[in-house]
Amino acid sequence: MCDELPEDLDRGFVGAYRFPDNKRRRLTGALYLVIAIAVGSWSIWVPGEPVLINGGLLIGCCGLGLFGLYSLVSGRGFTLDENAALVSANQAVGFPVGHASAQLGWRGLMSRPTWKMLVYSAEDPPVSRGLVLVDAIDGTIVDAYVEDNPEDWIQTAESEDDWESRI
Repeated sequence: MCDELPEDLDRGFVGAYRFPDNKRRRLTGALYLVIAIAVGSWSIWVPGEPVLINGGLLIGCCGLGLFGLYSLVSGRGFTLDENAALVSANQAVGFPVGHASAQLGWRGLMSRPTWKMLVYSAEDPPVSRGLVLVDAIDGTIVDAYVEDNPEDWIQTAESEDDWESRI
């Protein structure tokens, strides 16, 4: 049995994954604003049936407009990709980094993009590990946690005889 994706899930993508930019929020925010203004203006200026056009429609347009403004303000693009964040994390932890993992998250009310970098030292097995939060807009280190690696590691370099005996 092979360890691979099922055929219907495999899209054949090969290469580095590119994280989507936060700036995409601006387009949806602008669309929300345009729809809120258009429907709100139409409901005020065009007389209609009270069942179709009433105060609830105006309240909904106000809510949609506020969410559109929030999307415009919070849709700041980030200038730091995961490779540059890894360099910043490497400098923050104080040991040479071996294996690392990057995750893009958001923090705060204005959804500021932040790289969460999980890093292990370059030894085999790793002696230290750290979690570093790097701001994706200006590259500052938000926080860094470094500790001795408490995990119990088995030797990663096993001989071929061991693998053949398992089969």
